[in-house]
Amino acid sequence: MSMEAYRKLALHLDALPNGFPPTESGVELRILAHIFSPEDAELAAQLRLTQETPAQVAERIGGDPRELRTRLKDMALRGLINVEVTEHGLVFGALPFVVGIYEYQVGSIDRELAQLMEGYFKEGYARELAIQPQIHRVIPVGESVEAGIEIRPYESAAEMLSQAKAWGVLDCICRKGKALIGEPCPHPIDVCMAFSEKPNYFDQIPYIRTLTLEEARAVLHRASEAGLVHSVSNSQQGVTYICNCCTCSCGILRGLAELGIANAVARSAFVARVAEDDCVGCDLCLDRCQFKALSLDGVVHIDAGRCVGCGVCALACPEGALQLVRRDEADVLAPPQDEAEWRRQRAKARGLDLEAVL
Repeated sequence: MSMEAYRKLALHLDALPNGFPPTESGVELRILAHIFSPEDAELAAQLRLTQETPAQVAERIGGDPRELRTRLKDMALRGLINVEVTEHGLVFGALPFVVGIYEYQVGSIDRELAQLMEGYFKEGYARELAIQPQIHRVIPVGESVEAGIEIRPYESAAEMLSQAKAWGVLDCICRKGKALIGEPCPHPIDVCMAFSEKPNYFDQIPYIRTLTLEEARAVLHRASEAGLVHSVSNSQQGVTYICNCCTCSCGILRGLAELGIANAVARSAFVARVAEDDCVGCDLCLDRCQFKALSLDGVVHIDAGRCVGCGVCALACPEGALQLVRRDEADVLAPPQDEAEWRRQRAKARGLDLEAVL
C-alpha cells in the first residue's frame, strides 16, 4: 500500500500547533493508515483550521461542492475532521490529532490501534508534551480548596458545568487503549466529560451518553472519589471537556510520571498545604497522590515543585488536614485567554507559520 497520502497528512497534522511529530519507525503513518482511507487522508490534508463551507473548499482545491459536502460530512461523523453548524450551513476544518482525531476513535479503537498508539507515545508524541503552552491544564477538585480562597471561573469544574446547556459522558480512550493491550487500569473508564453551550448537542453522537446537569455533577463527583485528576484544554475560555485522568493510563500525565517531563501538564494555580496540628500521620493521602509530591515523617510534607494542585489528596484525608491554597502569583502562569491565543503561543514555541494553516 502506498503511504504517500499518509505522509502528506502527517506533515499537515504536524504543521498544526498541537503537533504530530515524525518517528524513525514511521509508526505515525501506520496509525493514520489504520484510521483513514488514502482518499480521506488526501482530503483531510488540504483542510485548514479556519472552517469553510463545502463550496469554499471546492473553490480552493477543486471538486464538486455537493460531492465534497457528502464526503466531508461522512468524515466528520467518523471523527476525522472538524464540523460546526452555522447560519450558512455545515462548515468543516482540520482537526488536530491530539486532542481531536484520536479521542474521536473511542467508539472504534481496537487492539491494533491501541498497540500502535502505545508505541507512538513512547517514540514520538512524548516530545510534544514538553512544549508550552501545554495541551492540558489541571483544575482542582472544588471541595479541596480552603474556604474563602478565590476560585476563578476557568479554574472551577463545577462552574464550567453550570454554564453549559448540554452535557455528556464517554469512555476514556486512554484507559480503553491500555486495557486492549493487556494493561488495564483500576480506575473507572466511563468518566470523560463533554459539555456545550448548545442545547441537545450530544443527542446524535453514538459514543457519548447524554446527561442532565445533575448527572454530570454526579460523574464529576464519582471521578473525584476515584482519585482521578481533572484536566481541561489549556485556555480560560472555550473549554468543552473535562478529562478525568490518571498517571497509569493518561497519555499526558504519563509524560510527567513515567517519562519525567516535568511540564507535561500545566499545573493549577493551587498547591496543597498541611495543617500539621491536625495531621495524624495515617498516610492515606500518600497513596492518592499520583505525582509523588507527598512524604511522611511523623506528619505529611509537601513538595510544592511536584504538586500539580489537583486536590485529590485532600479528599483522602479523614482529619481534614490537607487543603489547597493559591500559589504565589509569581509562581502562576495564567492560561491563554482562548484557543486562538493558545494556538498563537504554541505555534511560536514550535517555530510554525500559523497563517499557513489558518
